[in-house]
Amino acid sequence: MKKSFLLTLAALTLMGCGSKATTATEEEERVEQVRTVVLQPREIERAISVSTNLQGYLTQNVAPSLTGKIEHIYREVGDPVKKNDNLVRMDQTQYKTTKISMTNLEIEKNRVEQLLKSGSATQQQYDQIITQYNSTKEQLEFLETNTYVKAPFAGVISAKNYEDGELYGGQPILVLTQIDKLKALVAIPETYFPLLKEGMKLSLTTDIYPDKTFPATVEIVYPTIDPSSHTFQCKIVIPNGKNLLRPGMYVTTTIGLGKADAIVVPYQSVEKLVGANDRYVFIVEEGRAKRVGVTLGQRFDQDIEIIAPEITAGVEFVTTGQHKLVDGVKVNVVE
Repeated sequence: MKKSFLLTLAALTLMGCGSKATTATEEEERVEQVRTVVLQPREIERAISVSTNLQGYLTQNVAPSLTGKIEHIYREVGDPVKKNDNLVRMDQTQYKTTKISMTNLEIEKNRVEQLLKSGSATQQQYDQIITQYNSTKEQLEFLETNTYVKAPFAGVISAKNYEDGELYGGQPILVLTQIDKLKALVAIPETYFPLLKEGMKLSLTTDIYPDKTFPATVEIVYPTIDPSSHTFQCKIVIPNGKNLLRPGMYVTTTIGLGKADAIVVPYQSVEKLVGANDRYVFIVEEGRAKRVGVTLGQRFDQDIEIIAPEITAGVEFVTTGQHKLVDGVKVNVVE
């Protein structure tokens, strides 16, 4: 009897201890102090700035389809070139030989043509000479184009890899670059894809000319997004009639996208994941912190635009105390 009483007493004691432990755990639940604001949309002047390097609008490697000796190079690096100006003259032996053959074939073609009319030649003989004539004519045109190489567009010579008398071996003899019109490829965050349109006007600045702004136009909006960088490319074209800008210059592009409503928060309230470039913020739902991954938009001095499906007007957003928060922790909002 005494043994049974002692066992019952022990069980009751353990139950009492367990109840006290549970109560203590509940009382010790972590609560973080935070300050919050209720998010409201703000009208902003949408604009993005990205940096890039300029390129010649057109670049042509002067590389004829003939191997052999280079007789003469007409231009040096830096020389201006007009369209159809002579650039290179290759060895002329093959061209001159073919030209003589072409002259003889033309005489023979005319002779057979007259004989055909008089009945002294057959249609087969005429067809043979015409085939030979057309083939030689095509070869002569090819040799002329590749023996006397002309500029396909106006520009400047930006590189020269040979001298007169050297054997051409595959590397471009000259490089021709158009500079009266330039282009640049810029990477734009995917968020702005619906806003970029071909024909949009924008401006360029460069530290070389700190007091000047250069107009430009969006020529092509590339249709795909790079999954690694979450950006898409735009090709912009820049008129450069005064030749102030040059290929290779570093410029900043500013693209105005009009007015828009956006969620803008203090930049310091946005957290960055250690070891990555992922950004996140905290909002409050039912008295607890909720971590939300966001994409950064436009910067406004000490504020930054944030974009995420959960970030909408009316959400309670943590502005102070977010550094101590983890997802799901209980919070106490203080004034």
